[in-house]
Amino acid sequence: MSKVNSNFTEEDTSRIIEMAWEDRTPFEAILSNYGLDEAKLMRFMQANLKKSSYKLWRKRVKEKSIKHLKLRSSKVTRAFCPTQYKISR
Repeated sequence: MSKVNSNFTEEDTSRIIEMAWEDRTPFEAILSNYGLDEAKLMRFMQANLKKSSYKLWRKRVKEKSIKHLKLRSSKVTRAFCPTQYKISR
């Protein structure tokens, strides 16, 4: 299922996929952290997900204007849920 892009470690690949699925993580955050704009992220996700999972992700992203900072409501003040990260900091 998971193909690791040669430019990213397995850990990076996992994190990119996680960020892409998160509703509150904007595309701009993925671009600034990993250098993947929306078009490159789409190709990355297509290469690293099963076809059905990729289609589900694309459908979800198209429905979520929150993924783009410019379209995001000013009421959204944080990029992630406080309980999102499994490792305590």
